[in-house]
Amino acid sequence: MLLRVVLAPDNIRRLDILENLTSVEHLKTILQERLQIKDDFLIQFEDPEFGNELCNLTNITELPPERAVLKILQKVPEESEPETSISSLDTASMSFPSDSSNQSSPFVSVRQRENSHWPSPFPIPKFSYDVELRLEKGDVNFKEDGTLLTVPREMKMDILDCIAQAIFSFKAYPNNQELESVSAALIEKYPCLKDPGSGTGYHSWTMSIKYKVGNYRQKLRSAGCSEVAVNQKIVDKDSRCLKKAKRCEVNFLPDNPVGQTDCSLQKEKDALQEEMKKKHFSMAFVDSKMELTFSLRRKEIVEEEPLVADVIKQWPALFLEDQ
Repeated sequence: MLLRVVLAPDNIRRLDILENLTSVEHLKTILQERLQIKDDFLIQFEDPEFGNELCNLTNITELPPERAVLKILQKVPEESEPETSISSLDTASMSFPSDSSNQSSPFVSVRQRENSHWPSPFPIPKFSYDVELRLEKGDVNFKEDGTLLTVPREMKMDILDCIAQAIFSFKAYPNNQELESVSAALIEKYPCLKDPGSGTGYHSWTMSIKYKVGNYRQKLRSAGCSEVAVNQKIVDKDSRCLKKAKRCEVNFLPDNPVGQTDCSLQKEKDALQEEMKKKHFSMAFVDSKMELTFSLRRKEIVEEEPLVADVIKQWPALFLEDQ
């Protein structure tokens, strides 16, 4: 049976199902595997007997015999607390607190940073309670008589630490323009923090944020974060300092997923190779294993620099169109 499945207005898939469908649950199982749908969902189909209007699919015999158009409606639990999920490509790095809470997850997805665009305006994180209280009173005084807030050292360190974590959640190596957008957003949110002798009002904050982000990368490097450690300067046998990569994306090397080691990922790699030997392999299985072993694959490519032929042998799924 040939199916046209509408997941969203910009996500419409075509599926060719070879096996005979025995029930609606059987169809849902196939759709979950082929389309990687995790949440529960409702299936609707275009009923030709009613001018192709959508109807809920309650019996598999209601579908047209050869081809059909389906629409997927995912069910969202009415009372569910947001869960902090850690992708298989996560690296141990701090994420910024949201505006609604002082609590934040201690992990941020590397793949999320790679695929996300630099936000405009930059979301300034929520600081500690005492800092927020000082900033609130400082803004009140600034609106009344234009008095700028005198920022103590410990308060400035708290602000810079939170901002550095927030920046790293989007990008490990921001450029000067992106850093300026952060300081501009900070001054816009808290006008009492303006520079007294600066035309833009945030030049000194830009420089402070720049150095703080560099120090934060150094802390992560010392903690063993591979994503930034791979770009540190290396001294060769002749004691000459080799030039490091200018951007982390050049030698992008994430840490292993939480709870995984090189040994455990090697077993996942072996299982992936065995699956690829099958004539009809499961694409859902391949996708999940490829995502899980991403850090191991990057480590082999960056550190060992294998030939393309060796990569094809070790990671045959990498050369699939979907991958």
